[in-house]
Amino acid sequence: MPNNLKLIEIAQTLTPELSTTKVYPVQLVEMVPEQDAFQGWSVKTVDTVENLLHRTFVKNDSFVLDFGDHQVGYLNLSLMPVGSPPDAPLRLKLTFGEMPCEIGESFDDYQGWLSRSWLQDEIINVDVLPAQIRLPRRYCFRYLKIEVLDTSRKYSIAFPDIHVTAVTSGDASVIKPLPACLAEDLRVMDNIAIKTLQDCMQTVFEDGPKRDRRLWIGDLRLQAQANYLTFQNADLVKRCLYLFGGMTLKNGEVSACVFEKPHPLADDTLLYDYSLFFVATLYDYFEATGDWDTLKDLWQIALDQLKLAADRLDERGIVRDDTTWWCFIDWHDDLNKQASAQAVLIYALKRGERLARKLQQDEVAAWIDVTIKLASAAAVTHLWDAEQKVFISGAERQVSWASQVWMVLAEVLDTASHAELLRSLFRNPPAIGMTTPYMYHHLIEALILSGLKDMALEQMRAYWGEMVKDGADCFWELYNPSDKRLSPYGSNLINSYCHAWSCTPTYFIRKYFLE
Repeated sequence: MPNNLKLIEIAQTLTPELSTTKVYPVQLVEMVPEQDAFQGWSVKTVDTVENLLHRTFVKNDSFVLDFGDHQVGYLNLSLMPVGSPPDAPLRLKLTFGEMPCEIGESFDDYQGWLSRSWLQDEIINVDVLPAQIRLPRRYCFRYLKIEVLDTSRKYSIAFPDIHVTAVTSGDASVIKPLPACLAEDLRVMDNIAIKTLQDCMQTVFEDGPKRDRRLWIGDLRLQAQANYLTFQNADLVKRCLYLFGGMTLKNGEVSACVFEKPHPLADDTLLYDYSLFFVATLYDYFEATGDWDTLKDLWQIALDQLKLAADRLDERGIVRDDTTWWCFIDWHDDLNKQASAQAVLIYALKRGERLARKLQQDEVAAWIDVTIKLASAAAVTHLWDAEQKVFISGAERQVSWASQVWMVLAEVLDTASHAELLRSLFRNPPAIGMTTPYMYHHLIEALILSGLKDMALEQMRAYWGEMVKDGADCFWELYNPSDKRLSPYGSNLINSYCHAWSCTPTYFIRKYFLE
């Protein structure tokens, strides 16, 4: 399907100006192997930044700077030769790390299946000294290792100024303070979640500022929910919706993600659940803003996603489970996603019906209602195992956390039945567990929807709270308390340690836990 240039033009008019902040390192550190530390590395303070300003460095010298918190921005270096006039270029290696492992472990040993180019290191040669260097690439880091690969025998090098120009479109001054009575651990969790969201708020809502630095709709949906209660930047959500709506794929599907540069471009990745989340994100946006113009502009695209997704229902009313599609749900190699996809379809249909009613499209709303009833009845008839009292998925009748959580979110049963289903998961946990904060978000949402707020809070503390104990200054792409080096990409070095879909503790705290 050709791009809708009108929608893309509207999106481009909403491109925000980024605010900048100059941030200086706070201490010199070293990474120390430690078996009991998170991922095997602890951080030891070795010197003050003030002492660094009075030191000079020669070939094979190195040091590590700690900027005190997670940063997204552009590195600035002041380089001053000391001794004889420089008779050879200065050669530096710079390694940026969100986490200690990225500084402590060699990138040369990386064996993951995502591109090595995502690992943040640079070798630069400086011909003329002294020099003021601003690296053109944006980096995402807390720690910076500087290695002097070479000078010459005649001079050494000093670093009188090192700082980062941090960038974001998230204006923290508009965020409402939390009440003084709120528990301290929730305050900490809220602050880290807000920092995570802010560092992902650039000219779009990025999924992660280190990797992939792209607009993914699964992340956008959760970022937008947190944003409405914190930064309140509705125009950035609107921009992202128009980018997705303006660049659908050949059959009209909303792509899973889009690129901004060198010009707006839809990726060719198609995910069943992500396309449906365009409907849910538009619904949430309208509920938050009452923006009729945007709803009218994008409604047909949203309706198309419902129709395309409903076409995958078989004669029983169940989403076909075959190799011709991909549904994300969670990073788990063994997870069968048929039941979860069924539930996501019902979840999106219910939000689509409400939008159709608001637009007074009664015939469309009637079709959606019929489809909701068909898919819901089919889920109970064919996917509910009455003996085990759980939803099953796929030909092998798999039982997973994801299937149960999503059926609760789709409100397929009544509230009491949902509550009992969720309680049973904790009594007898399915072998197919949860991997990402993305999936844990949906567990927390399902618990709250089922009237189990105390359990929801307990699980937030057990999951995001454990990330805090493990040293998180932003929340991570994935976290498994029993396997802290887990990565779906073959190496924890490539994991994103500031990731959009992990920002939602601030959403839960501010929406449900301020009473």
